[in-house]
Amino acid sequence: MPSLKDLRIRIASVKSTQKITKAMKMVAASKLRRAQEAAIAARPYAAKIEGMVGSLARSVVGQEGAPRLLVGTGSEKVHLLVVATAERGLCGAFNSSIVRAVRKHVMDLRQDGKEVKIVTVGKKGRDQLRRDLGPLMVQHFDMSAASRKLSFEAAAPIAEYVTKAFEAGEFDVATLFYNHFKSAISQIVTMQQLVPCPVPETAETTVGGNGPSAVYEYEPDEAGILEALLPRNLAMQVYKALLENAASEQGARMAAMDNATRNAGDMINRLTIFYNRTRQAYITKELIEIVSGAEAL
Repeated sequence: MPSLKDLRIRIASVKSTQKITKAMKMVAASKLRRAQEAAIAARPYAAKIEGMVGSLARSVVGQEGAPRLLVGTGSEKVHLLVVATAERGLCGAFNSSIVRAVRKHVMDLRQDGKEVKIVTVGKKGRDQLRRDLGPLMVQHFDMSAASRKLSFEAAAPIAEYVTKAFEAGEFDVATLFYNHFKSAISQIVTMQQLVPCPVPETAETTVGGNGPSAVYEYEPDEAGILEALLPRNLAMQVYKALLENAASEQGARMAAMDNATRNAGDMINRLTIFYNRTRQAYITKELIEIVSGAEAL
């Protein structure tokens, strides 16, 4: 049985931990609001540029001279996986859920005889994946400097690397993994194809959604516009994923620290009850010894 001093030290230690987790929860809650606003604000722009690219792509797919970022290489032999995770831990299953999805996808691709390359964005994903998939990792992007204030410039190097690697023939298909922010307690692991750019099968509708969109004439031609727009769209999709990840990370951390704070409170209550019972047992034992000694005299 632990001594009363040991129990007091343990209770004080758990109380100190509870203060830390409570403070981290409050910090995550304050960061979550800003990150959520940024992620929600980026969604319409990302959806609009994706829709514009899809509208242009339908008119040039199958034509000679279509951009390679749109039509691909004609092969699916080599897959590049861009894995976006956090730079820090203590955010529940946020990082492990993404890594789990990546490992499953790698296993499926290998079973089909595909070659896999991995690009990591964020330290936690790199640390987890290099344990068993280290030989497949070809590039890492450190986001520690950009995590404080995420901007479009943070996504540009990632998109530029993917574009140059594709033009150099290093892969055929690029897929992005990240967590889509749904709420503070719900994040959805998302797998989005970046290269070749997916083309929607259905025609666009008007703003009111009542019929097909109008026919536009482009100057220069559609292929020329796509050559400039596709890299921009790729960078925007990466930027959107980073914003979604940032909001998801803060939501997951807030929920994890809230659970840790409540668990610490439950542990403090159990330890306090055990401490009181142990103290009462010591007092009772001493009283029995005193009475027994008095009776012996």
